[in-house]
Amino acid sequence: MQYTSGVRRTAAALVVVAAATTLMTGCTPSGGGGAAAAPSQTAQSSAPGAAAGGGSSSGGSSSGSTGQAKPSASASPAVSGGKAKPCTVGDVKVTEARQAAVRPTGTGTGAAVVTVTNASKGACTLQGFPTVAGAGNGSPDKNVPLATTHSGSAAAVSLAPGARAWTKLTFVNVQGEADGYCVSGATPASFPTLVVGVPGAGAHQIALDDGILALCDNKATVTAYSATKPS
Repeated sequence: MQYTSGVRRTAAALVVVAAATTLMTGCTPSGGGGAAAAPSQTAQSSAPGAAAGGGSSSGGSSSGSTGQAKPSASASPAVSGGKAKPCTVGDVKVTEARQAAVRPTGTGTGAAVVTVTNASKGACTLQGFPTVAGAGNGSPDKNVPLATTHSGSAAAVSLAPGARAWTKLTFVNVQGEADGYCVSGATPASFPTLVVGVPGAGAHQIALDDGILALCDNKATVTAYSATKPS
């Protein structure tokens, strides 16, 4: 009986040892699985870091850095080229004034069309109304500014190199023959040339293509500079 009890104790001990071994064996794969999972998470978390490193390194990942640079490079010219710079005095050339086809009746000038040409190598923008003065005889101090009334509204005109814009100047015309007269009773004025201002692009002295400029009351109605030539 004692022997049998001893055998039973030994058998029971073996069973416990076997169970413990089984438990230890079962823990090892799960522990191993946990250890294997850690590198897997590190690889996943490091992948974005590697991609970020490639994007930030100009030499490491050319496709990543080039892919980011191209849109910004193509967008910049579009923004800078979206609107031309304002025309300056060095950009434009103002040619002689030509008598307009449509002008008030009388013997004076009546109306004249002035042409502004972009003489530069780049586009520029023009906007606004002209100023007008009768040019003094060889001296700017003797210029006679004309009171101007604006006709219509001003809009930006983008001028490519060689492109033109126009403005029309309509005067209070001289009536009658010979020296003529002014309806207002004022004495008619005559100027060999006019000084026409271009917004942002200076004042330019021009002559009439046909004779001298004769007008009354030292005033004029002017249109804004436009890409459409007035009649």
